[in-house]
Amino acid sequence: MFEASQFYQPAMQGILTAYGLVMDECRIQPFGSGLINATWKVSYADKTYILQRINHQVFKKPELIAQNISAIGHYLDQYHPDYFFVQPVQTTDKRDMVITPEGEYFRLQPFVANSYSYDVVNNEQLAYEAARQFGRFTKLLSGIDANEIKVTLPDFHNLTLRYAQFEQAVKQGNPARIAEAQEDINTIRRYNHLTEVFAAIRHSPYFKVRVMHHDTKISNVLFDADNKGICVIDLDTVMPGYFISDFGDMMRTYLSPVSEEETDLSKVQVRREYYTAIMNGYLSEMRDELSVTERAHLVYAGQFMVYMQAIRFLTDYFNNDIYYGARYEQHNLLRTRNQLTLLESITQQEQTLSSVATH
Repeated sequence: MFEASQFYQPAMQGILTAYGLVMDECRIQPFGSGLINATWKVSYADKTYILQRINHQVFKKPELIAQNISAIGHYLDQYHPDYFFVQPVQTTDKRDMVITPEGEYFRLQPFVANSYSYDVVNNEQLAYEAARQFGRFTKLLSGIDANEIKVTLPDFHNLTLRYAQFEQAVKQGNPARIAEAQEDINTIRRYNHLTEVFAAIRHSPYFKVRVMHHDTKISNVLFDADNKGICVIDLDTVMPGYFISDFGDMMRTYLSPVSEEETDLSKVQVRREYYTAIMNGYLSEMRDELSVTERAHLVYAGQFMVYMQAIRFLTDYFNNDIYYGARYEQHNLLRTRNQLTLLESITQQEQTLSSVATH
């Protein structure tokens, strides 16, 4: 793994050389706030690039990511050439990635000049624009057979599986932690009807499998100087799925003024005006794409994603923090309670949110 202090190792030189870049003439600096892939900004001559190391511990088959991005890029070039799509740079021998002798996967893509990204949604316009961009991305790709897009993270948003993993962790996990979290276990079981709804969705002819982004946090949208959306980025998780993944993840990450890391649960709440912004932004592109039944499950989408994330945090807590890690003893337990608080808030306002008029 290459950290900032390791830029000038021979391996890094080999990676840059593969793209026709001269390392001694490059300015390389860490970039972004992503937790999965390592990212650097590379300046060479009069051009600037983004270099990423794909985390192959998370993405077991990085070549599938490259295949997906290539297929999507070719489709957009052919059918929607006006859409701004960030195509990866090919190596000098026409490859989409560099695989080092150590088995590390690297890719290079152009840096989008005069673009901006955000880590926090602090106004309704950002929420609207981000939702519109994710909706537009899915709409433009509606002509692709979703089965042609590879699954890069199997069962990523399979709530049925996540719930089964949770119950297994309750039986086999850390006994002291399980005893400590009985109330949280009871809350998750009380909401298990959300899992039943998901199971029904998977068998419903009214829910279409589409090409979905699956990671719709605000930092995965590029904005211009006027805070208008340019495009979506970070396509590693693009794969077949249901609209509830994208719409639900926006609800999960945009609605509350605080993140999943907040331990003061009184600050975890639903900003209704942000829900309106997300809904209007998304439906401005997807209204005619979604079935009547799908549109009736907009609020469920948020419940689905928040509930699944609470389950995953608590499962990891019982399994001694092997997936998400923990910066302190109860980190994943408190993340769980944060998400359960948000779930309760969405559920309490379900009727009000469902009645929000669209325009």
